[in-house]
Amino acid sequence: MKLQNELGPNIPVNKPLVVRTIKDVTKEQREYALEKTEYNVFSFPADLLFVDFLSDSGSGTMTDLQWASLFHGDESYGRNKGYYVLLDAIRDTFERGDKPNRAINLILSGETNVKKLMDELYLTSFEGGFVNGGVHQLIRPNAFIVPQGRCAEFLLFSTIAPILKEKYPSNEFFIPNNGHFDTTEANITVNGITPVNLFSANLLDEFPYDQMDNRNPFKGNMDIKRLETLIHEKGVDSIPLIYITITNNTAAGQPVEMNNIREVKKVANKYDIPLFFDACRFAENANFIKEFEKGYQNRTILNIVQEMFSHVDGFTISFKKDGLANIGGGFFFRDNGKFHEKFSFKEDIGIKLKEKQILTFGNDSYGGMSGRDIMALATGLYEVVQESYLNERKFQIRTFARKLAENHVPVILPAGGHAIYLNMDKFFEGLDAKIDEFRGVGFTIELIRHYGIRACELGPFAFEWDKKNPEQQKGILNLVRFAVPRNVYGPSHIDYAVAAITELYNNRDKIPKVEISRGANLRLRHFQTGLQPIYK
Repeated sequence: MKLQNELGPNIPVNKPLVVRTIKDVTKEQREYALEKTEYNVFSFPADLLFVDFLSDSGSGTMTDLQWASLFHGDESYGRNKGYYVLLDAIRDTFERGDKPNRAINLILSGETNVKKLMDELYLTSFEGGFVNGGVHQLIRPNAFIVPQGRCAEFLLFSTIAPILKEKYPSNEFFIPNNGHFDTTEANITVNGITPVNLFSANLLDEFPYDQMDNRNPFKGNMDIKRLETLIHEKGVDSIPLIYITITNNTAAGQPVEMNNIREVKKVANKYDIPLFFDACRFAENANFIKEFEKGYQNRTILNIVQEMFSHVDGFTISFKKDGLANIGGGFFFRDNGKFHEKFSFKEDIGIKLKEKQILTFGNDSYGGMSGRDIMALATGLYEVVQESYLNERKFQIRTFARKLAENHVPVILPAGGHAIYLNMDKFFEGLDAKIDEFRGVGFTIELIRHYGIRACELGPFAFEWDKKNPEQQKGILNLVRFAVPRNVYGPSHIDYAVAAITELYNNRDKIPKVEISRGANLRLRHFQTGLQPIYK
């Protein structure tokens, strides 16, 4: 017991049973590949990398239970059995707290009692939450399966934008968020709505790396005063939704406090505005609440998640995040809630959304996913709320951040739960690096060229600083993210990355500025533009 107490979170929580050999790629080969792919890190072949921190979205390792669930996949075109299992798993995760139904066990155990299957899974009827069941999902649909998060965002914003313009033809529209991520911002903007980031005022404050296990200032919170100011300035009818991203991926992966969620909900109620989550890393956020927010230490993750989601009218989610699954997304809203009431203009909003889902992603019971992936996802919902997994991943990220901080690399502290973020303003401090030179992108190019490590710039290039007005530019941070996929990398990968990042930091005067050679005006341009590093 003494040893266990001393080791704490360092006790092993898994063991890999499959390995993939990394290819011995030379610097010259990487340089050639960079040139041939226009220096766009998204276009660089993953098989030529040593370590890939571009994203943890769908890039994690599935568990043995998820692999086993694949064999239960049902590829039927209409109402495959995984559809029912997944919808019940959504209710278990976001509504039922410590009393999950776990209807998935009927399928995984090979239940053959037809009446039991009909009564407990296939023909159950329920309403009032995020997932209507039986006939209620037909006449008032409120649960929509899609391939990934941006599909859910497209479904939501492309459907409500025409309704807003018809109801309020002379209005401009704004959606406030504690931090819109890139796909969220793009889907809002392309539909003629303006996204507004209301970062917490303490986001870039200094934080001692040796205190990460002891306290957390919840830098992912939304600025409540600025939210109220925005509503007063723009008018209630110009704010169709309020969004909270958990955890706040744009703002260095920082968690959001339960109290902040409650305070935002009070504002939303005051002005009768629907409140939504961008819920991609809900379990990670709940884990931070459990560890650091007073009154939650003895609560389970599921119980905390239940409370978090009790405050919102709906949510979009990428199930590829939080280590859940390799593919999947969804959009869910509360039955007969504020969103349903506000946007059921001339016809039921759920019916309109269902129609668009079927037109764009396929029949509603698979939503562009395979039956095998649906079963793996449903299983992943039960796996992702396990504290052993959440703690292990969180402490891996903290180790990464601490080692960089010890080497004086400007990393945002405290670390979040899935990635570390470098503050590129401080990284290039004193070198007269102008923001439109995109030095953060130059850093990611050099990281691939010299070391075979891929990261992602989430700053002025990705968020289109050069295309925005001065007010919008204030909502752009200058960060580079290293997202660590679930259960993929061990200490040697982290140590290699720390050494490489530190060496580049010590030679940062040699990092090139970058020019956009093709596609500067494309939406989500960082996925596809051509670039050219300019070396001295």
